[in-house]
This record gives sequence, structure tokens and C-alpha cells, in this order.
Amino acid sequence: MNTKHIDAIANAVLYEGYMLYPYRPSSVKNRQRFNFGVLYPKAYSEAQSGSDAWNMQMECLVKTTSLTNTSLTNTSLTGIEIRVRFLRLVDRSVRKLSKVEPGSALSSASAYEVVSGLEVGDKTFAPWQEAIECEVTVSACNLERLTSAPIDWTFAFPAKEEIELLRDATGRLAGQIVRRREPVCGAVEIRAARVGEGVSKLTVRVKNVTPSVMTPVMTSEDAAREMGRDSSLMRSLVSVHVLLGVIAGEFVSLLEPPESFSELAKNCQNIRAWPVLVGVEGERDTMLASPIILYDYPQIAPESPGDLFDGTEIDEILALRVMTMTDDEKNEMRNTDERARKILERTESMPMEQLMKLHGTLRELRPSGLSAEEEMP
Repeated sequence: MNTKHIDAIANAVLYEGYMLYPYRPSSVKNRQRFNFGVLYPKAYSEAQSGSDAWNMQMECLVKTTSLTNTSLTNTSLTGIEIRVRFLRLVDRSVRKLSKVEPGSALSSASAYEVVSGLEVGDKTFAPWQEAIECEVTVSACNLERLTSAPIDWTFAFPAKEEIELLRDATGRLAGQIVRRREPVCGAVEIRAARVGEGVSKLTVRVKNVTPSVMTPVMTSEDAAREMGRDSSLMRSLVSVHVLLGVIAGEFVSLLEPPESFSELAKNCQNIRAWPVLVGVEGERDTMLASPIILYDYPQIAPESPGDLFDGTEIDEILALRVMTMTDDEKNEMRNTDERARKILERTESMPMEQLMKLHGTLRELRPSGLSAEEEMP
């Protein structure tokens, strides 16, 4: 799979809506985050009557290449590569060193109390939901073989806890940051079917099968009902999208299919996923199944200085708004999230000539083929 031209688009999808302007947890729009491409645990989804999804499905068409000789007749050479990418959430809590009992260790949990914020020197630490990138790579598989032997590729990421000690300028211990990840388990179902001469339909389904947290006296259904959205997000796959590559074949655009494939394209069932061609325009070896609607060969504007987590906005407007923040607002933005801090630093250090480049660019002017009289209403 050629990823040279698609990494920027894939990462923009991965972090779309991660944190929106004004990039502070106190703002209303950032109090309920992660709204795109979330696959909740199956049990939680079913407890909510399916209103919160636990699976996604993408279907696309693949033109195949066959080998014909005396021993292997019409044997497909076409192979498929699949990568499932998503964010896994990390709960970041802040704990202040409180009264230490004689003989107790400073590493003991009882020596700390959970607080809503902690100032250590000139820095302020606050609780937050961070995110780390996860990727599941399915081994390359023969498309023809998938018609008779579908693949069910399972994956699991275990729970993990990390502790970061906070010390003041003198080295005195003041508190700690605890980062906790819940386990997540999923599956990728892959199958194919011949739908015409030299063309197959590929189906990829991603599922979250993470179990609910249970106590000895609870059923799985009870546990699912007890879980709220925030706790369920910790066991969810967030911003899920699928990257597909084809070997010895090519994908067919579902947005603008050739006339001979239009009916087959209409029959592709995509649920919470929109497959589009990505990469260099004209190439058909890579496809992105995104949780947000895109067009074929989407591009990041070359003038864009970096991620803003909002592909629907205009970089110039967001940059100017960040510049007008008060010092207190900037401090909250700087101290809450590492990615938000980078946005602030990039904006504050942006040269005026680069800012002016964001003001507007005219693209894709093409001759209409009509005379001036014909173009007039």
C-alpha cells in the first residue's frame, strides 16, 4: 500500500473533532468530545438500543487481474492489504500528595488525593482525556480466496496504567499524574464476492467486542446499562477508519463509477463509512473508508501550517481567533493538552507572510468550453 500521499488525509480524519476551538476543556463544545467514527462496546450499544454504534461496514468494487495458463485458469492474482486505524482514549487524573502516614511509602495510593487541578511551579496540571494512535494491520490476502474463505481477524489491547511524578523546582514531590487505559477488543471481518467478469465486491466490517465491566453479582446486560458514555468511551474505538490497498488490481470509484459499474456501485452497502480513492489523482490502488464524508482524492491545502482538528473550518479564521485569546485562556489551552499547546505555539510564532497565505487561494479554474454569449444567463 502506497501511503506517501495519504498519511496527511488519514491523520486529519483520525483527529477530526479531537478538540475544537477555543481548544479549552471549559468550552461547551469540548465537554462532549469524540463524536466521529466511535465504535462503542457491543454490550453497551445494545443496551442503548443500538443508538450508539458498535460496528461499521464498508463495501467497494475491485477490478481484478487473472492468470491464465494450462494449469491455472482464471486464477486471480489480486491481493488486498488492510489497515484499521483508531484512537484509544487515556484517562489522565491528577493527584496531590497529601498527608503521609509514618512508615508509608510515597508510592502508596493512600498518600495522594485526586484533585481538579494542581499547580507545581509555573505549571498547572489538570485532568483530561488524552488519546493514542492504534493500528491493526491485516496480512495481505488473496481476493479470490476471500470468496470461499472469509477472514475474521481479531485484536486486543490490554489495560495499562502509567504514573508520572510531579516535582517542584527544588525536587520536592508535589503529586503525580496517573494515565489509565482500559482494555479494548475488536474484530475485522473480511469477505469478497464475484459480482461480474473481472470484478469483485469487497466487504470489510470492523466490530468492537470489548466486554463490559462486571461485578460478581451483575449480568453483562446489567453492566452495560450501568456504563455511561464517558466510561464506555474508555473501551471504545474512536475515529475508526480503514485504509485499503490493492495489488495487481484497482479500486472502482463509488462516487463516479464508470457507466458499466454504476449499478454494482449502487449495490455497495456502506454503514457509517464512506470509501473514497486517495493518493495521487488517477491512481486507483488505495482507498480510505472514512467516518466523515469525503470526495475522491481529498487533499490538505498546502498553505495549511498544521492540524487544527476541524477540517470544515478555515485556517485563517482559527489562527486569528487563537491570537485574540486572553492570557488566562491561552494558559488553559497550553496546560490541558499537548496537541492544543502545539497549535498555540505554532500560531503565536507564525510569520505574517505565512498568515497572509491563508487569506485565500483560487484553485481549479477550468475552461467551460462555452463562448461568452453561451455562458451568459
